[in-house]
Amino acid sequence: MAKVATKYFVTEPYSVSEKGLNLERNQVSESIFSLANEYMGVRGTAEEGISADTLRGSYFNGIYEYAREDVPMHYKGIVKRTHFMINSVDYLAVEIYADGERLDTAKCTVKNFERSLDFKSGVLTRSFVWNTKSGKKVLCVFKRFLSMTKCRRAYQKLYFEGIDGRVNIQVNCILNGNVLHWGDHCYWEHENSGASENLIFVSCVTPTTNQRVVSVQKIQTTATFNGSKSGEYYACNNYSFELNEGQSEQIVRYTVNNAVKNIKCSEEQDRLNAIEELELSANEGFDIALKNSVEYWNNFWNTCDIEIEGDEENQQGIRFCLFQLQQTYHGYDPENNIGAKGLTGEAYSGHAFWDTETYCLPYYLLNNPVAAKNLLIYRYSKLEQAKQRAKMLDCDGACYPIATLNGNEGCTLWQHASLQFQPSTAVVYGVWHYALVTGDEKFVKDYGFEMVYEVVKFLLSRGDWNASKTKFGFYSVMGPDEFQMMVNHNCYTNYMAKRCFEYFISLCSRYLELCKKFGVSKEFLAQIQRACECTYLPTDKSGMIYEQHEGYFELPHIDIHSIPVTDFPLYDNWSYDRIYRNDMIKQPDVLMFMLLYNQSFSKQCKLANYEFYEPRTIHESSLSPSVHSIFASELGKHDEALKFFGFATRMDLDDYNRNANQGLHTTSIAAAWMNIVYGFGGIRTDGEKLVINPTIPGIWKSYSFKINYKGSIAKIKVEQGKATVSVIGKPLTAVIAGKEVTVSSVYEFAVKNP
Repeated sequence: MAKVATKYFVTEPYSVSEKGLNLERNQVSESIFSLANEYMGVRGTAEEGISADTLRGSYFNGIYEYAREDVPMHYKGIVKRTHFMINSVDYLAVEIYADGERLDTAKCTVKNFERSLDFKSGVLTRSFVWNTKSGKKVLCVFKRFLSMTKCRRAYQKLYFEGIDGRVNIQVNCILNGNVLHWGDHCYWEHENSGASENLIFVSCVTPTTNQRVVSVQKIQTTATFNGSKSGEYYACNNYSFELNEGQSEQIVRYTVNNAVKNIKCSEEQDRLNAIEELELSANEGFDIALKNSVEYWNNFWNTCDIEIEGDEENQQGIRFCLFQLQQTYHGYDPENNIGAKGLTGEAYSGHAFWDTETYCLPYYLLNNPVAAKNLLIYRYSKLEQAKQRAKMLDCDGACYPIATLNGNEGCTLWQHASLQFQPSTAVVYGVWHYALVTGDEKFVKDYGFEMVYEVVKFLLSRGDWNASKTKFGFYSVMGPDEFQMMVNHNCYTNYMAKRCFEYFISLCSRYLELCKKFGVSKEFLAQIQRACECTYLPTDKSGMIYEQHEGYFELPHIDIHSIPVTDFPLYDNWSYDRIYRNDMIKQPDVLMFMLLYNQSFSKQCKLANYEFYEPRTIHESSLSPSVHSIFASELGKHDEALKFFGFATRMDLDDYNRNANQGLHTTSIAAAWMNIVYGFGGIRTDGEKLVINPTIPGIWKSYSFKINYKGSIAKIKVEQGKATVSVIGKPLTAVIAGKEVTVSSVYEFAVKNP
């Protein structure tokens, strides 16, 4: 693996912190210290602003805009105008002055700087001593958090304490709607703003998507109120106070953000709704809200914690992943999905990709089945747009977009939007996996059958037969490995389509009434059956190693370890066409479908494919390391498994891909959970029976995790030489270390690393 870690943050069990101000890493820190609650998210930027490189970002799930101009392309099927999540109202902004000097940590003299994110409370704290030009010293401590249950609410506390000398402090508390997307353009139109001693507010609307954000704020302090100002995009209250040594003052800001995805009321009514909730928030108070936040996270860790004994870095890494995953999505609203960067940055435009169903869904299936169902219902709600997309590609049925916020294709790069069908097969996989794990037949009847049917229609119409009509497959496509374009018979695409066909045939045999309802003809089923039987899966001469696509074995070879670390990310440092001229793999392709349907392949087959493809994979995708770690663990390559695990859990903490400044790799964070549960834990959920077959790295003393499987809550603890399954509630039936058992309380068994 050519990539290396950049160690910077302090290793702690339930938090992440930086000690000392490193301006060169400022944007990376802003990503790491992001807060979110699914409804909204905000990067860990300095409240008062900073003159160093910064990406100041505040985002709302499902709030988006269209690009200002079309892409100059007029071919059918190519997206002309993209849409993307936009930077929204800055409700944490302040201006702070000490004896007339404005606070800017990039220019002012600050000592003892520390920024810390506490996973047990959800609180981001930033503190430092400001040595002013007037010769005074002031301790500044800023705290913020978002409510995880009353998700429109945000809290901020500014604390100041005099250390040396008498100092005059002035603070402007600001709501700013004139925010720039990628620092370039404001996509908002001002509607209204106002300011008084008791309330400041800003209302803005999107010009083309008819969405509104109303931000209202109440400020509590004993400092002197010096007046208000408001104008276009702007509202502000000014406060001042003097501090002697040992004296302190604080300002608490209560914010309610009302993000309206479909405007139905007047601006005034939406604002009054927000103000009503704001009064409740302020009356409850900061301390009670913080107590509730601590309780929420305490319940979360009691349910979902992963404990590793003997590896402090990976313990911190996996908890960071769990914390950020829960912040990003927890089933609050079925209209939401999981963007590739979550709510932590503007890269990937806030779009959801196929990894929602393949990487993220398993976490929710085994921890929060209601949230898992919501993710699939989101896809069902976008079925009509998927049908329209299929028509744009001259196909039948439904083609789910490679990148989307609103259900329409948002990717203007034709080689991805028109050639990649992973989202469509992933939706079918998600329905199949959800039904298998939960047994929720009502969902299949109400939503799943129709989605599967429409996707299968698309796959049949997009696939084709060779000249002799003996092989069915897909021509001119791109699989998960995005370093290979316009290939024929990509093995992942062909295999996943085959499994979609098989699943639909099985559904039709079980739900005859649905076949009648949707008009599934015998002729169509016969076409599906023949395509399924004749789907071409290219292999080597031994029949053991799947060829990633026709012709892959003949591509020029490149030693990925010869690539300098300074060349990463490759998209920024290599010409675009250079990436496609060799056998280097961006992320697992063959190994990916072997992971999704793991029990369908022999261990010998998995070993042969792993050993062939792993040396060719550069892991330019953040989704890649966990897949390799899971296979390495299963195949007895324990050192490799642990190496890839550390890469996955600390992808952003250690900035392996040199792009954490753009936001967190949210879906790879879910893959890190899979790494523990499906990798070391040996959990398999792709069969009729749950499988538990754990291994343990040699340097670990123990690890443990919990799963919710068909109503049974099980804690799996693995130590050197033995493991224990403890069940609460409904007894759990599973194949444990090769033996089928039913556990009603505690079951202990030996662990032998393969």
